Amino acid sequence: MSSQAMNGQSNPTTIAFFPLASRRDLVRRSAIELDRLNGYAATEFWKTTCRRLGNELLELGCPEDEMRAEIMDFQAAVQVELMWLHREEAAQG
Repeated sequence: MSSQAMNGQSNPTTIAFFPLASRRDLVRRSAIELDRLNGYAATEFWKTTCRRLGNELLELGCPEDEMRAEIMDFQAAVQVELMWLHREEAAQG
């Protein structure tokens, strides 16, 4: 009898990855840095950040399609954070 059957498990264990978009500090820091940069520097920062995060997920065993979805959700969260940053600036005058 397999150890899974002995433990009452019928499916292999799966790893759940903490969503990048929910990592508030990472999202906020990325938005602040992206907002500070312009042109080529902003583009390079963004590409490097997203590639690094994607590679980290892949190294942890995240399936590629799930990694891509995580990066897209992270990008959306950073865009929302950028909007909030500018709303706060506008409200302060």
